[in-house]
Amino acid sequence: MTLHRLPDLLHPNLRLVFVGTAASTRSAELGHYYAHPGNRFWRAIHEAGITLRRYQPGEFASLLELGIGFTDLSKSSAGMDHQIAAETVDVPAFRAKIKKYRPRTIAFTSKKAASLFYGRPTSGIALGRQPRVESLPEVFVLPSPSGAASGHWTLEPWRELAAWIGS
Repeated sequence: MTLHRLPDLLHPNLRLVFVGTAASTRSAELGHYYAHPGNRFWRAIHEAGITLRRYQPGEFASLLELGIGFTDLSKSSAGMDHQIAAETVDVPAFRAKIKKYRPRTIAFTSKKAASLFYGRPTSGIALGRQPRVESLPEVFVLPSPSGAASGHWTLEPWRELAAWIGS
C-alpha cells in the first residue's frame, strides 16, 4: 500500500497553524490530519476551547473557516515520530511556508516537532508559549495528542493556546 502525504492546509494570515512531525500511518492512509481513533487532537481542541464543537478528522479542511491550518515538518514520510527518517524532515521548507503565509501563531503538536524545528533536544523544550523570536509568529509547544504519548498528556498548554488566540 502506498502512503500519500497529507496536503498542507495553509492560507495567508491564518490565526493558527498546527504543525506535526509527520502524518501518522493512519492519517496518511485516510488523508486526514490526526485520524487515528486514539489520537486526542480533535477532543483537545474542543475541550480547550479552540473550537466550539468537536470536529471529526475528515472535517479538517473546514477549520480553515476558523482561521486554522495544518502542516507537518516531513511531508514525504508517515508513521510515529521515532519512525520518521531525519532526511525527510525539511525545516527550511517549513520556515519558507511560515514566511510566505505569515500565520499569527504556530503550535507544534509535540515536543519532538519543536525540537526538530529549534535544533535542540526535546529535554530542552518547554510546553506552552515559547520565547518570542522576531522573525517568527508566536510559537506554542503542545504535548503530543498521540495515544502513544499518554504518559505525558495534559490539556493545560492547549488551554493556554486557546486563551492566547482568543477563541
